[in-house]
Amino acid sequence: MSEGRLAGRTALITGGADGIGRGMAVRFAREGAAILVADFNEAKGRETVEALRHSGARAAFARCDVTRRDDVIAAVAACVEQFGAIDILVNNAYRSREGLGRIERKSDAVFEDGLAVCLYAAKWAMEAAFPHMKARQWGRIVNFCSLNGVNAHIGSAEYNVGKEALRAYTRSAAREWAPYGICANIICPAAASASFKQFQAMQPEVAAAAASANPMGRMGDPERDIAAAALFLASEDARYVTGNTLFVDGGAHINGVVWVPDFGE
Repeated sequence: MSEGRLAGRTALITGGADGIGRGMAVRFAREGAAILVADFNEAKGRETVEALRHSGARAAFARCDVTRRDDVIAAVAACVEQFGAIDILVNNAYRSREGLGRIERKSDAVFEDGLAVCLYAAKWAMEAAFPHMKARQWGRIVNFCSLNGVNAHIGSAEYNVGKEALRAYTRSAAREWAPYGICANIICPAAASASFKQFQAMQPEVAAAAASANPMGRMGDPERDIAAAALFLASEDARYVTGNTLFVDGGAHINGVVWVPDFGE
């Protein structure tokens, strides 16, 4: 695992135990990176780490609830302690406590939770990683946002708001941290991720409509489709790319939302 586009680099991936996060962990490790998997699910997280180690990669696990600031900061510290640096930070973790519903029926607490999971989790991780990246004059931050916010999907207002707030924060960081060789970018994916599978279980008809409406007729593969784009943004190849939103969605953003769930009046 010493050769590849990420040889000698270290990466912290939140939500790295499953779905898109695991896909990136596998792909990044294959390209030579040491991986710190940070996840709330300890069993799946350790399983992912064991699989990475079995393939010859350096990998470690940190249990992390991204809604807890101390957990997030500890995960960054663990990456530095385990591998001596944090070169790549991927903010991917998400969990939902609220199903689809009309905006006027969602409480302040629901919106606060959306901001905690989407915005503050990434903010804490970025601020903790920044001094390490600044000292090395090199860093890559890849934040996962969503077409839900870009296209204003119906029924998920707290998620839409949180992800769009993260996009704005990422762009601000990209502008301020560019002089230190730190590139910060956003991916908006359409993929069969862990969160999509949760959504699929709650709203199977809507999920099926979303997949069939994709111009490519399918949801993306976490490793082959989404992780491949993240690899580019995490590599030296992206040294002049920052503050951008990359839609890795099979073209789903082109025509906006073509499905509308019915919540009644």
